[in-house]
Amino acid sequence: MVRNLKKLIEQVAKDKNLPEWLVEKALKNSIVLAIKKDRKIKNNLEVELTEDGIKVYQVRKGEKFPLDIVPEEIDRIAAYAAKEEFLRELERADEERRYLEFIELEGEIVIGIVRRVLENGDLVVDLGKVMAVLPKREQIPKESYKPGDRIRALLLKVIRKRGTYEIILSRTHPNFLRKLLEAEIPEIKEGEVEVLNIAREPGERAKVLVKAKDPRIDPVGLVVGLRGSKIAPITQELSGERIDIIKYTDNIEELVKKSLAPAPVVDIRIDLSQKRVEVAVPKEKLSSAIGKRGVNVKLANRITGWYIDVMSEEDFKKLSQLS
Repeated sequence: MVRNLKKLIEQVAKDKNLPEWLVEKALKNSIVLAIKKDRKIKNNLEVELTEDGIKVYQVRKGEKFPLDIVPEEIDRIAAYAAKEEFLRELERADEERRYLEFIELEGEIVIGIVRRVLENGDLVVDLGKVMAVLPKREQIPKESYKPGDRIRALLLKVIRKRGTYEIILSRTHPNFLRKLLEAEIPEIKEGEVEVLNIAREPGERAKVLVKAKDPRIDPVGLVVGLRGSKIAPITQELSGERIDIIKYTDNIEELVKKSLAPAPVVDIRIDLSQKRVEVAVPKEKLSSAIGKRGVNVKLANRITGWYIDVMSEEDFKKLSQLS
C-alpha cells in the first residue's frame, strides 16, 4: 500500500508540476480527514508513511499516541482518501504553491488588475496566478480605482490567514518609492547613488536622502535628471507626490537646511543632548518651511532623525534673549 502511495505521490507531483513534499502533505491531510470522518475523531491526528506501512497517531498536548486501528482498516480508509479527499487537498496544495512563490517577491513591485472594490475601500487585485489585497490604509488618499484598472504596488507581505494565504500590497510604504527609484534611475540600480532614507506623506510630499559612491559626483542631479526628467515619471506614478532629493552630509546644520528647502534658513541653534534643532526663517517663508498641515517640517524631522522647531527670525531672537 505504502509503495503504491509513494508512486502516486511521484506521479501526481510530475503531472501537476508540484514538489513531492507538497503532494505528500496533501495526501497525509486527506488520510487524516478520512480517518477522522470514518472514526468520528475530534483530536488532532498525524500520519506517517513508513516502509512498514501507514502509521497514525493521535496528538495531545504535544505528545503522540498510536491510534488503535488495525493496518487493514487504515489501508481501506487510505485508499478511499486517495480517491475522494486527495483531489480537494491537491487543490489546496496547488493554491499554497502559488502563494509560496510570491513570498520570494516580498519587497518587490508587482503589477495587477483591480477585480473588485470592497465596501470598506479595500481592493482585490489579480496578480495573474493569485489574488491580492490592497487595503484602504495602503492606498494613496487622493487616488480612486475601479474594476479593470491596472495598478502597480509593493508586495508588502504574504500572510497565512484562516488556513489560506493572503497577499498584502501597498502604495504608501516608503519602500514602494525606493523600488520605483531603483527601477527608474539607473545610477541607483547600479549602486552609484545610495538611498539612505525615505520619508513620505503619500500623495503629497516625500523626502529622499541620497549619497553618491564617488564624492565628486552630485547625487541630486543624477537622480532628478535634466529639468526633472528622471523624477517626473515617479511623481506621476504617485499621483503628483512632490519628491525632494536631499544630498547627505554629516554636518547637521547643513543637513537640516537642505531638508527644509525650499524655505531659506537664516539662523540655527543645535542642542546635541536633546537631538533638537531650532531654526529661524524669514517671517514670510514660515508657512513654506512648515508646509501645509506641517508636512514639510514633519518629513524633515523624519529624514534627518532630529526634532526641528521652525520659527520666524523675530521669535528666534526673542528666544535667544531668554536663554
